[in-house]
Amino acid sequence: MHGIDFIQDLAVVVLVAGLVGWGCQRIGLSVVVGYLLAGMAIGPFNLPVALVSDMHRIETLSQMGLVFLMFSIGMKLSLRKLRKLGIALVIATGIEAIIIYQLTRVAGGMMGLGATEAVFLAAMLMISSSAIIIRVLADVGASHEKTGQMAMGVFVVEDVIAVLLLTGLSSYASLAGAHAEATPLSQTLMMLTVFIVLVGVVGVLVVPWLLKKLSKTGSAELPTLVQVGLLFVLAAAAHRAGFSLALGAFLLGAIIADTSQRPQVDRTFEGLRDVFSAVFFVAIGMLIDVRALWDVWGLVLGVTALALGGRFLACSTGLLITGSPTREAIKVGLFVVPVGEFTFIIAQLGITGGVLPQSFQTIAVGVALLTTLMAPILARRSTRFAGWCEAREPAWLSAWLRSYRDWLGRLEAKGARNMLWQMSKKRLIQIGVELLLITGLLVFSGPLLRLILDAVPHDWLFPNGPQAIFWGAISFLVLVPLIAVWRNLAVLAMLFTEVVFSSHPKQGARFAPVLEFALKVFSGLIVFLWVSAFLPLSGSARWVPFVVVAVVALVIVLFRRKLIYWHSVLEVGLQEHLTQPATGGAAPVWLKPHAEWNLTLEECMVPDLADVRGRSLAQLELRKKLGCTVAGVERQGVMVESPPASFALYPRDRVLLLGTPDQTSSGKALIMGVSGAIPSSGFDEVRMEAVTLASESSMVDCSLKELGLSKKVGVQVAGINRQGVRSLNPGAKDVLLAGDEILVLGTNEQIAAFTELAVAPQKSA
Repeated sequence: MHGIDFIQDLAVVVLVAGLVGWGCQRIGLSVVVGYLLAGMAIGPFNLPVALVSDMHRIETLSQMGLVFLMFSIGMKLSLRKLRKLGIALVIATGIEAIIIYQLTRVAGGMMGLGATEAVFLAAMLMISSSAIIIRVLADVGASHEKTGQMAMGVFVVEDVIAVLLLTGLSSYASLAGAHAEATPLSQTLMMLTVFIVLVGVVGVLVVPWLLKKLSKTGSAELPTLVQVGLLFVLAAAAHRAGFSLALGAFLLGAIIADTSQRPQVDRTFEGLRDVFSAVFFVAIGMLIDVRALWDVWGLVLGVTALALGGRFLACSTGLLITGSPTREAIKVGLFVVPVGEFTFIIAQLGITGGVLPQSFQTIAVGVALLTTLMAPILARRSTRFAGWCEAREPAWLSAWLRSYRDWLGRLEAKGARNMLWQMSKKRLIQIGVELLLITGLLVFSGPLLRLILDAVPHDWLFPNGPQAIFWGAISFLVLVPLIAVWRNLAVLAMLFTEVVFSSHPKQGARFAPVLEFALKVFSGLIVFLWVSAFLPLSGSARWVPFVVVAVVALVIVLFRRKLIYWHSVLEVGLQEHLTQPATGGAAPVWLKPHAEWNLTLEECMVPDLADVRGRSLAQLELRKKLGCTVAGVERQGVMVESPPASFALYPRDRVLLLGTPDQTSSGKALIMGVSGAIPSSGFDEVRMEAVTLASESSMVDCSLKELGLSKKVGVQVAGINRQGVRSLNPGAKDVLLAGDEILVLGTNEQIAAFTELAVAPQKSA
């Protein structure tokens, strides 16, 4: 049968990954470690018999796994959450990356590595593993501590750096490999910025609207198909633009992360992400020759020591520089030492580009395994080690750090009091984004036109019709953000002029209009020079300047007010995306443990077959039996703080337990307990049936409230037909009479029980 080999290969990969991953999870290791070990176990280098017949097909599936993995990482990146983290954490992570880069280059030279190998090794160690850190923080109960939240913030910023690294390293690998078509790094970074802004702005305006429309269909499969299609389209577009597949997938995840449809998308992609991400890690493991570990064991140990010590030192130093207390900086530094998924991706990029030897993938896997094993040990001892370091900190250093933090606080307060900066910074950001959007439209217009001309005849509609229509559309699309740029520049010129002459009103009345006009002319000239530098002037594009002038004149005359409205829509859409509260995923600020009270927060998710499903908190009696309380429950992306005793738990609820470590551990075990009983909702068996009430029935002359049928037999009375008069949804005070035809709603068993009551004779007094 055609394709049966592929099915057999996929069966082996998925089954072995599941079994080994389950075994690793049972002993407290990350499932990622299990997937890597599974790949090493079934790889072509380590068994006398090949269990997988075609590695190329598995590698193709692993590319799909990379797309889904990067999409899920992007879903964790919320721009609003990034803003809440603060600029200090972003700067600290940037400092961390620079320190790791410098340390690794020096250490790489000492290990005998070349310049290119040292650069790739630095990139491999620069990014931590978010999956492993989240698991470690949950295991040690630090997910909702301040230091745990800071660690999560660090790896969120690192994920952004990783995406930039992937693109930059692709260009670097081309240059280092002396490829004829290698693009200069500066040009690559410029194109990357333009691509991100173009996709980001268009995505922010289109994707949430599209998801909102699809969510109203009530169908689960249609939104799923469209979302998967968008994911692959953006991944392919990134590849066509000269970047990694990962970039497009990551950008779509980041766009959806700030939409109200995020919980729905999370559920939709959960199964696909789990399967294909596992295939990705298994494929990485299959490339490893276990025997080759013996040849590079010295490098593996050396790089592991560099990762543990270098990442701890770099992260702690970055946080200290940005004003974090010593204890917090040390704890966060110990939390973020493990490396993982991006280490494999970067190593594979270098190997594919021909600038790294195959042994680097072996080193990457070995370092990831060792740092993963060390991560829980370091995390559990982080509080003790941070206290030990703080107690032995020299008095002069402690005093200097306090003075430094006070100075940073005064500097921040001074910036907050600068009214000109506070009023103009949003305008400056908007101008930057709008200029990059214009640049993106112009830069990628040429490749897009070539794609259109490949599919449409050159003389469609009229001679050179596709070119004329295309450049007219591009000119119109450029015009909207261009007018937005001009309006923002005019506002900034006015603000600056008012500030300059605020203390000299007499001179201001005379010279303010002159200065404002000069600023507008100067800034307009800068914008003109910037835009003209990217105008395509070859082939049919040589008519673009004339088309732009003609379109601008025509549109301004006919649609001036409409353009202002469209600019407002664009601006409001971007602002809403950045300022609305993030949906789900983050615990509220008040949920913070206090070490001095020996309290902790334990997070768990109610399994699908949990014994507690459908039971209220009052029935569970967690406080009475175990001493812990439920501090909050997240359901479908909505956080319920301090739920009442009547609140019932259902599968997939995320529960936060508050208590001592022993109490929360016992509560977690109770909530996650599964006996194996098969649930039966009876939803598909619910039907309606009309039953005639016999005169000798015990229900005659009784009200619905007195009978309590929903509690007694489980049925609902939907209507009563009495001598041809139908009463729908009768009330509790309605009385049943002999001969009534009662329409009841329930399962087969419930209706049978009701029928027995309806015909049963009355009990004798």
